[in-house]
Amino acid sequence: MACDGAKKPLLSGLADPTSQRIDECRSYRRRFRHVKSAPVIEFVPSDFNGNGPIPRYESIFGGLHQSLKQVAVFLAIYLGLGTVCFYAVRDDIKGKKSNPIVDSLYFCIVTMTTVGYGDLVPDSAPVKLLACVFVFTGMLLIGLILSKAADYLVEKQEILLIKALHIHQKLDSAAFLKEIETNKVKYKSYLAIIILSVLMLVGTIFLSMVEDLDIIDAFYCVCSTITTLGYGDKSFSTGYGRMFAVFWILTGTIGLGLLFLYIAELFTENRQRALANWVLTRRMTNLDLEAADMDDDGVVGAAEFVIYKLKEMGKISQEDIALVMKEFEDLDADESGTLTASDIMAQTTQTYN
Repeated sequence: MACDGAKKPLLSGLADPTSQRIDECRSYRRRFRHVKSAPVIEFVPSDFNGNGPIPRYESIFGGLHQSLKQVAVFLAIYLGLGTVCFYAVRDDIKGKKSNPIVDSLYFCIVTMTTVGYGDLVPDSAPVKLLACVFVFTGMLLIGLILSKAADYLVEKQEILLIKALHIHQKLDSAAFLKEIETNKVKYKSYLAIIILSVLMLVGTIFLSMVEDLDIIDAFYCVCSTITTLGYGDKSFSTGYGRMFAVFWILTGTIGLGLLFLYIAELFTENRQRALANWVLTRRMTNLDLEAADMDDDGVVGAAEFVIYKLKEMGKISQEDIALVMKEFEDLDADESGTLTASDIMAQTTQTYN
């Protein structure tokens, strides 16, 4: 790989003698290690067609906040429509009832989260079909909440947790951001455990005081609810209890789903880190050198070495490299093996023409 990096291709061989390469490569390595990152893209609209500048936003939380609003709108539409529909067919729903409107909203939540206590059940063919529609659309909405809104809310609390854990340490902004990036999934798991524990405690106390269940039965009902088992022998039967259940069941089931998601992500991340550590600590062999030599010139430059190691870690694939190289070749208008401002200008002119 050329050490001047400006006149020769990125992965080209070195033509200079060894004695002349050393000083040049030292300065090149310094530039390579301090290469600037591409600007962070916080949000790309779904209708972005690749032409023109990419819209920029002030912060990543702004884009996430927009997703949170969209999820809130979808949830409101689902619950509103479900409550109206189930209220209209309330006479075809049998079971232990309280307030008609509360029961309709409660039945909508129980259907959406697949808890299905059995205390309220459809009693006619049309209502059963209606329940089938709402259970599938509800599951889709739960998935959307898990991927958008809930993750956003956890991230907002993640900063507070890190500050609390490091309250006796003075972390500058760079160290703080590094701590977040390094242990992000671990802190999310901690938060999910805390949130779920609080929800279970609140639910147990509420069931014991309002639904008049003993502590064991209340805890049993909490566990069967958030895991969506919904045996049905213990459930919310009073009007106040079902009003509470509308919010508690939704947050509890989503909280447990988030916890399982973060635990799986944590195991995956640990495996990736172990693989990366093995790749970076094992000794380089002649076979590795031959495999890393992408342009078959007998030497391995810094870029070739980095690409080879990233492939070993599973960070990139050969298909990824091929796509990037194709884009490079398309941008390299003069076919010099390097990109300059004139190449970018030529590509921009060609796009607008």
